[in-house]
Amino acid sequence: MVKQANPQGKGLVPILETLTASRALVTIPAKNIRQISSELFTSLLVLHSQFSFKPVVGKSYWLYYRNNAFQLSLISPEQWGEYSATVVGECVMHDDISWTLSLHDDVFANTYLMAKIDSKRQEFENSLQGAETLEQILPFYLEGLPFYQRVYAAALAHSLKGSMIKSGINQLNYHQAEEYLPAS
Repeated sequence: MVKQANPQGKGLVPILETLTASRALVTIPAKNIRQISSELFTSLLVLHSQFSFKPVVGKSYWLYYRNNAFQLSLISPEQWGEYSATVVGECVMHDDISWTLSLHDDVFANTYLMAKIDSKRQEFENSLQGAETLEQILPFYLEGLPFYQRVYAAALAHSLKGSMIKSGINQLNYHQAEEYLPAS
């Protein structure tokens, strides 16, 4: 059997065009380390989930947990009816390519799922705090991700790097960047 060279029709030119288009749409505000940390964690959680569609800025999507994996879907829980997956919450991609996740009320009572999310958060925090500079943690290229996830991860990295530059923290480590936070 001969393997098709480019089964998804995504050669180099369309990939570069998609990356350029995703970056052109990004508005880049200055952000502090807490904003960047929160947005990066949430965005990576969503981008590491399974999906095979091109997300649109401002549209609601739903994150589910099924068969030991997170899955992003266009279909809301009300539309699914009896579906054998746990609803994690509603996700929205913003102009700066970061994602927000509004957790579903039932998730807080699901100790297994909360432990899974907390474990991912702790792993993220460890890598964040262990990086020599904040730029090192940005997902410019995540080889293991499918096409759209990889494109949006690269656009997210570009956006967050711009935010870090505007905030003057891009070449700092996590603890140094915390010093730029306003006194509480």
